[in-house]
Amino acid sequence: YSLFITSSLLIEIDLSSYQGDQTNHAAGNRVPCRFPFSRVSKQDLAFFENLLPGRTIVDPDVLMTHNVDWMKSVRGSSELLLRPQTTEEVSKILKYCCERRLAVNPQGGNTGLVGGSVPVYDEIILSTSLMNQILSFDQVSGIITCQAGCVLENLSNYLEERDFIMPLDLGAKGSCQIGGNVATNAGGLRLLRYGSLRGTVLGLEVVLASGKILNFLTALRKDNTGYDLKQLFIGSEGTLGIITAVSILCPRRPRAVNVAFLGCSSYKKLLETFQCCRGMLGEILSAFEFLDSACMKLLEKHLKLINPIAENSFYIVIETAGSNADHDKEKLHNFLEAVMASFLVTDGTVATEDAKIKALWSIRERVTEALTHDGYTYKYDISLPLEKIYQLVEDMREYLGDKAKNVVGYGHVGDGNLHLNITSHSKDQALQEAIEPYVYEWTARYRGSISAEHGLGLKKRNYIHFSKHPEAVALMKDIKHMLDPHRILNPYKTLPDQG
Repeated sequence: YSLFITSSLLIEIDLSSYQGDQTNHAAGNRVPCRFPFSRVSKQDLAFFENLLPGRTIVDPDVLMTHNVDWMKSVRGSSELLLRPQTTEEVSKILKYCCERRLAVNPQGGNTGLVGGSVPVYDEIILSTSLMNQILSFDQVSGIITCQAGCVLENLSNYLEERDFIMPLDLGAKGSCQIGGNVATNAGGLRLLRYGSLRGTVLGLEVVLASGKILNFLTALRKDNTGYDLKQLFIGSEGTLGIITAVSILCPRRPRAVNVAFLGCSSYKKLLETFQCCRGMLGEILSAFEFLDSACMKLLEKHLKLINPIAENSFYIVIETAGSNADHDKEKLHNFLEAVMASFLVTDGTVATEDAKIKALWSIRERVTEALTHDGYTYKYDISLPLEKIYQLVEDMREYLGDKAKNVVGYGHVGDGNLHLNITSHSKDQALQEAIEPYVYEWTARYRGSISAEHGLGLKKRNYIHFSKHPEAVALMKDIKHMLDPHRILNPYKTLPDQG
């Protein structure tokens, strides 16, 4: 068994279930044929053992946990795991692999949901886990520079001790690494307040497939000299280069935090509550999350969590963060009075103490955990116009009927991001084929994105045309060919097999 640990989530995976299963059928995609890469030889192994003594891993038991994603949906067959500690070591690894035409699978915390962090075949796994040093922190500007393997929760703890916070917060913060967060352009719970990583990441250090090191580790908030090349690597899922270090602008830790957990009788009233919230809470609003009643029932059934308010069709988590407790409480009080008086909200509770704040947040953050107990889960990470978000959940329920066990919706109302989850008693190819491409066609009809924050990875690569025009995809392929002409970096991911 293998244990994957997130902030409030412990998942146990029975790896024996993979024995004899050497093919990946991810999200309805047949896995592409293996590219004509070299295979690791004894000479290759000797080179790596000399470069990384004690950090060149061939133990099958260790490799097993790195070959499988935490959703237990994709499995590779790599026989070699490399654990560099420095950018120079990564450079030497990639230079050698480029010359030998050896494919490389970059891997951080392996918490991804689209099969982007594990091998498809026998790619060498390059883990950044030992690249976990904080290089510098400027107490005046709030800029932290660190290696890519730093765990997000460790960075958060380090900053909180210095009265700052990370601009990014994820349910998987106990395992995910900042390099992987940047490589997938992870969104998370604080995007409404602090924006995406494309804005908060100031600089990167990246190693190209050739082994060349690109140092963009600036600590400047303004630099208008030519192309902003770091943006190529944010969200590229390790297909253009391996991120080895990051500079991030971090906000000051708020002096006052409040969390409200509210109930709404309809999605229409939820949206009206959001409009009122933005108008009345303004600058102190830091999060506006939602989950539906189906999510709440799973939390109660599988995790024995207690609903702190009366039963409702929808639940909202609102967080405020500011510098003046009295000012913030007054604004929140006036907002709550307004939404209750207008019957937008039917019930609610407010937390100001850390323990209760964490308890209310856990209701939203542990939905993923509850779903793992409900059966095999099909996960979809969709961006849509706000008024259409929950219509997809309702249409999917009607479309699938009794083919699915549960169809639930939750996510980030503040940035138009729906997490659509569908469960079945066991993996069901017929159900998967019913869901896809229907869910992507529906999303494209309303000009949404088929991946709001999870990336494309292996599972969604062939559906990119639902969100990007052919000319854009062709340009992406040109950039890939320019930076990685031999396709050794994270092959079979992100870009489609055809077109």
